[in-house]
Amino acid sequence: MMMNRAFELRDGVVSRLRTAGMFGAPGLVPTLRAYSGIRVRQTGETPDAGAPLGRLGTLDVRLAATAAEIRQAQKLRYQVFYGDGPAIADTTTRLARRDVDAFDAICDHLLVIDHGIEHAQRKLPVVGTYRLLRQDMAERHGGFYTANEFDISHLVARHPDKRFLELGRSCVLPPYRNKRTVELLWHGVWSYVRRNNMDVMIGCASLEGTDPDKLALPLSFLHHFARAPEPWNAAALPQRRVEMNRLPKARVDPKEALRRLPPLIKGYLRLGAQIGDGAVIDRQFGTTDVLIVLPVSAITSRYIGHFGADASRHAA
Repeated sequence: MMMNRAFELRDGVVSRLRTAGMFGAPGLVPTLRAYSGIRVRQTGETPDAGAPLGRLGTLDVRLAATAAEIRQAQKLRYQVFYGDGPAIADTTTRLARRDVDAFDAICDHLLVIDHGIEHAQRKLPVVGTYRLLRQDMAERHGGFYTANEFDISHLVARHPDKRFLELGRSCVLPPYRNKRTVELLWHGVWSYVRRNNMDVMIGCASLEGTDPDKLALPLSFLHHFARAPEPWNAAALPQRRVEMNRLPKARVDPKEALRRLPPLIKGYLRLGAQIGDGAVIDRQFGTTDVLIVLPVSAITSRYIGHFGADASRHAA
């Protein structure tokens, strides 16, 4: 779901990574253990880990249960983001051939596994992944990744009775970028949301490219037609903000703008998501990021009916 990527650790392996703390306050997150794939969670914090959340044909979706399984997700992310995508790896990332950051150690990792293919060395054939960070874990360990790009402090403060879930690192191998795999990923996310009683999903989603003028049409469309109302809005950090309102509303062709939007963002909009104020350019990864805000209460009844209010459609 949310966020094509949520990655940091630009200077390689360091003893600790300075991040935006919870809702933007300065904080420190230990990273050497995260970088090596060792989890900091305690036993019992993720009771669903390893148990299938859903099945569709030879594919199933579940949460990673071991450090080795998380490394498989990191290798998949490296292949998609660096091997196939425009991201530029530093020396450490290139040698490790894994996409890793400090947040991996405090997140749950959703995996789509294809049991219909053989995989070398008996490793899991992971073909898709999502990274999930609950608010309670973020509060204990330094904050949400999203706070590196967007000021979400006021958004969270306006909804003290809501439980926020950050989604990120969404990627799927090219041969599996089809309705079946994507539907199973969404089923896994929806199962996680229902089982953990989450109320709001947030995260960054990316448009390829770093020239906002070349992205004027899709950015302007999101600004004029999908901007979140004040109760749910949040702005890009002032020092990183790029204006999305680049074309007058009258000059925006919605049909053409939708055609140019990445499938992930279009999928969020269909669900009922809205967009924050301003975009952020990530030059290392060659993207322009926007903030996705999706209250569970805003998800269209069509999709809830499709997956089941109790996430039973593809139940294992």
